[in-house]
Amino acid sequence: MSKDLGNRIAEMLSKRGVTQKELASTIGVTEAVISRYVSGERDPKPETIANIATALRTTSDYLLGIENEEFDHARIRHIIARNASQMTQQEKKDLINALFGED
Repeated sequence: MSKDLGNRIAEMLSKRGVTQKELASTIGVTEAVISRYVSGERDPKPETIANIATALRTTSDYLLGIENEEFDHARIRHIIARNASQMTQQEKKDLINALFGED
């Protein structure tokens, strides 16, 4: 898993125009740690993978190779639209808060 994960992180860094140093600063680790993740020398903890995915605007599943499609706004919009009629009012409010709410 390590090398594949590292390759996907490197791919997303390049695609997003983000340096390892910038990513490290964003998620609160050192640049050396990011370098070890990219080279496959070290595996990040699950919460770190989630933070990396968020910072690179992708999903943990994509970084881990579980899904092969990169995060796609159109696909997410389609999934939400397809399932909106089955969502409760509270679920809809929670979704809106997740998208527009303040943390």
